[in-house]
Amino acid sequence: MFLRSLIAALALAASCATQAAPARLLADYTHTAWTRLQGAPSDVVKFAQTRDGWLWIASPGGLHRFDGAHFERIESLAGHRLQSTSTMGLLATRDGGLWIGHRFGGVTAFVDGKVREFTPAEGLPASAVLSLTEGPDGAIWVAAGGGLAQLRPGAGRFQRVGPESGLPDGGARQILFSRNGRQWVSVRGGVYWREAGQLQFRRAWPYLDLMSLAEGPDGTMWATDGNDRGYRLQDRAPASGAAPQAEVAANGIHFDRHGTMWLLKAHALERLAGDGAAEGDAAQQLTRESGISGGLPQTWFEDREGNIWIGTSAGLDRLRRNRLRLLATPEELDHPGMLADSEGRILVSNMAGAVYSYSSEGLRLRREAGSMTAGYRAPDGALWFGTDSERWRRAPSGLLTRYPHPPQHAQHDVQAMTLDRAGRMWLSLSRKGLFMAEGNNWRKDGGVAGLPQGLAPAVASDEQGRIWVGYLGSRIAVIEDGRARIFGPEQGVGIGNVLALQADGPRMWAGGEFGLGWFDSAGYHAVEAGLRGISGIARTAHGELWLHGIDGISRLSAAQLTRLLTDPAYLPQFERFDAQDGLLGSAEQFRPLPSLVQGSDGKLWFSTANNIASIDPANIARNTLAPAVQIRGLRSGGASYLPLPALQLPKGSKDLAIAFTALTLSMPERVRFRYRLEGVDQEWQEVQGRREAFYTNLQPGSYRFRVTAANEHGVWNEDGASMQLEILPSFTQTGWFDALLLAAAALALLALYALRVRQLTERMRDLQQERLAERARIARGLHDTLLQSVQGLIMFFDRQAALLPRDSEEKARIEQTLELADQLMAEGRNYIMDLRGDGEAENLAQVLRQYGTVLLNERFHLSVTQAARPLLDHVHCEVLVIAREALFNAARHSQATRVDLLIDYGATLFQLEVSDNGGGIGSNPALPGHFGLVGMQERAAALGATCTIVSPAQGGTAVRLQMPAQLAYAERRSDSLLRRLWRWLPDKPALPALPQKR
Repeated sequence: MFLRSLIAALALAASCATQAAPARLLADYTHTAWTRLQGAPSDVVKFAQTRDGWLWIASPGGLHRFDGAHFERIESLAGHRLQSTSTMGLLATRDGGLWIGHRFGGVTAFVDGKVREFTPAEGLPASAVLSLTEGPDGAIWVAAGGGLAQLRPGAGRFQRVGPESGLPDGGARQILFSRNGRQWVSVRGGVYWREAGQLQFRRAWPYLDLMSLAEGPDGTMWATDGNDRGYRLQDRAPASGAAPQAEVAANGIHFDRHGTMWLLKAHALERLAGDGAAEGDAAQQLTRESGISGGLPQTWFEDREGNIWIGTSAGLDRLRRNRLRLLATPEELDHPGMLADSEGRILVSNMAGAVYSYSSEGLRLRREAGSMTAGYRAPDGALWFGTDSERWRRAPSGLLTRYPHPPQHAQHDVQAMTLDRAGRMWLSLSRKGLFMAEGNNWRKDGGVAGLPQGLAPAVASDEQGRIWVGYLGSRIAVIEDGRARIFGPEQGVGIGNVLALQADGPRMWAGGEFGLGWFDSAGYHAVEAGLRGISGIARTAHGELWLHGIDGISRLSAAQLTRLLTDPAYLPQFERFDAQDGLLGSAEQFRPLPSLVQGSDGKLWFSTANNIASIDPANIARNTLAPAVQIRGLRSGGASYLPLPALQLPKGSKDLAIAFTALTLSMPERVRFRYRLEGVDQEWQEVQGRREAFYTNLQPGSYRFRVTAANEHGVWNEDGASMQLEILPSFTQTGWFDALLLAAAALALLALYALRVRQLTERMRDLQQERLAERARIARGLHDTLLQSVQGLIMFFDRQAALLPRDSEEKARIEQTLELADQLMAEGRNYIMDLRGDGEAENLAQVLRQYGTVLLNERFHLSVTQAARPLLDHVHCEVLVIAREALFNAARHSQATRVDLLIDYGATLFQLEVSDNGGGIGSNPALPGHFGLVGMQERAAALGATCTIVSPAQGGTAVRLQMPAQLAYAERRSDSLLRRLWRWLPDKPALPALPQKR
């Protein structure tokens, strides 16, 4: 009891002696510096942020703008070259305009895309423009080395403010309109003020040569004298006549949106935190030692996202407020352990040091115990502390009870511990493994058989009273009713060394070196999310799941978690917190564990190698401003183009590089872009970090490029930016060129075809000439031998017949024989005439003339109407056979004295008619055994023609062949399809006649 009382007294004394440690400046902010090495301007004197999001920077070396990723020197606006590159004053007006004051005099206004220059000719003082201010009514005020001037809304000239207003004649430095409507002016010699609507200025106290002006959150006006002294301003001198006293040491005073005072000093930027820290506290300063970009911090600016910007002699700096808050401790932490109590406090241990408790705001409260390598909060609110030699229990009443390790287990650190329903403690010791301790009785593995041996980094109990033990090598044991069930790689567990176990209602979460998973009644489920080194897990009252691992802190929203638990195959989207948010270091991987604990007030605490950070899940700071998106420029074919809304690229352009940006200054590294070139990209292309899109092998046509962006917290600007592009085709890319190629190819094919036809025609002509020569030879042979011999025999038998009696039987037989011989001679002559025909289509009339003349002599008459036209080859052959058959029949059977052959080459109809004045054909023209007439009709039908045989009223016989012109003439194939179709239309107007081919 004495020992316990002594410890309690020491704890009380320690709690009275401790004080709240002020937060360090760079623990609350992430600091980034830019110098000439990163392309930043030097000797930065002014900042301004226009409505579109650009950060503008004035310096003697020129005007620059910054999108958070790239600095861009600006020498012209809207194609208008600035009158000077040495800038000093900057103003971004409420209407989106930008006003630039030049070091050697003059003002450039860039409003609504138009540029206007102001010089002394427009009423400006002829001297350096030190600052520009916009009045409540929109008037533009200029403080210059030559005095004060005002440009009223809508006016074309500045108006000088002279001594008649109560201001001394001399240079003006700064104009400020306070929240109560007063106008304050810093001029050479002091500060003056006047009420809204008044004309006369009055001098403010103290009566000193003051320069920089600032208004505090309570309405107090401040000014500095340029000699590191800052004063409160009053509208009149105090009645006591007391001498003015400087209250802060600064050359510039500024207040952020939270009301915090910031001081610009000759060697540093300093924050007056207001939590007990005194001015001059090195922990609240940004200096050369802590990485400021250069000496002489000379300008301060807060952008619309709440970032603090400082301009120095060598560059610029940004302070971005962290979302995580680091715990301020009097000493450096060395692998700290954490334990949260039931009162909202966090207990922190230092290696080989004492355990102290801190409030949720980070104030140190009291000393709790000697040391801690592992901690556990029991369901009854008692706190357990484990060391290498003992365990401590602090009851809710504050009573401390000590439980020494058995001698054989001394000098072995407690790795993890938990209680089962019976109040027995299960604990893991380094190099010893798992034990169950009941009073002073320790049992290895609690007497449970089959448990893995070796280090167990994590131990936990669930709502069912089961004990869960995480081992090395992806092995997890569940102990229930004296029996153990082991899960390992064979059951799908693949998280490596198990570092964290966290009960969550009916499930148990397990984190390890290679990822995360959970157990439920269905077994084990792995989370595919690319997580590593998970050594801390927490589930909040709002249903979120928080993880602490090697890569930082991961937050899974309640909606994402619900979907994951419903569909274990779902790939969840985590929100990440890392060094950009103020987390210094990464999660512990060995001891003390866990690296994440949740306080009873819901706040989360995270430990790294030498820091502890906290966050309130219910109040996470997020940037709600969607970033403005701009297309910065375009390159194609080695040429650069302005990002106009519609752009026409030269003929033959194939490659494209489009630069774009998102104007968010807090975390440009986390900005995500989606872009798409309509006409090329089927889906949106998403990138992070890269701010340029590349396309190659583009075809002529119209395209539309669109780009959208999201800030570091996923707030999207869905409108984004867009531009219309048109790539003009070169001649070789036009349809005319394609048509010419097609025509050339067609002409080439036609030429080849014509050449081939010519070759075949010449070949056929040669073959035909050879055939005709052979036929002529055969005809000559037949005529000179066979026919001459037969003719001789006929003449011989004719003479012999003449010697016989007229009515003798022998004479009758010889005459019958002579008739057969005559028929044989006629057929022989016909055959010889066929052999001598040349077969050329254009000689149809000539062939038939020769045939008819030989066959009928002077009885044959031929007439041809209209100009002869060549017939198709097969038509010519069939027509020739039909005509010969008709002539032969007329010569043999008609006993006619005249046979006429008519050939009519009509435009729409080809006709051939053989007629005679003989005895006619009677009622049955087809004799048995004779098929000549039938054959003629069959041949005509095969051609698509008609062959009719009639006996005219005047007597005789007429064989008439009729055939449509498009089926008869060879030249009709060259007619256009339109003409061939038109020819068959009823009631059609006449088309102009085609010229006759010769």
